[in-house]
Amino acid sequence: MHHASIRTANIHRAIAFYEQLGFTVCERFTTGYTLACWMAGLGGRIELIQIPQPKPAPDAFADEHYVGYYHLSFDLTEVTPDLPSYLKSLQESFAVASQSQPEQLQPLKVLLEPMQQQIGDRILEVAFIADSDGLPLEFIRFVAKIS
Repeated sequence: MHHASIRTANIHRAIAFYEQLGFTVCERFTTGYTLACWMAGLGGRIELIQIPQPKPAPDAFADEHYVGYYHLSFDLTEVTPDLPSYLKSLQESFAVASQSQPEQLQPLKVLLEPMQQQIGDRILEVAFIADSDGLPLEFIRFVAKIS
């Protein structure tokens, strides 16, 4: 997959958010009528597109009847040995950054605290956060394989 595209109400806030996650801007461009960029990080690539006159996004995480693209998922197995500690560190980083840049960043919103989940023959740690537009992002870390 080349990238996942995210429409955002404010590209500058979205860039600041994803930079806090470790993404970097690779290319800035326009899509004919609006600002856009590609960012790389956490083993993936995203495209941010600013939408003029945005409407609030549906609450894909809380609405159990929502149909459509649900979330991006980032495998942090090689990034951290412990998802709860990683998330706590990320929350602290966002808290500090939001104090110095309140117009760009808000404290990190956690939608689901880290928990273990079995999928097939694997045990994973799973957590969800919301991006700057409230879109759900999943962090996963593979813990063990069941024999």
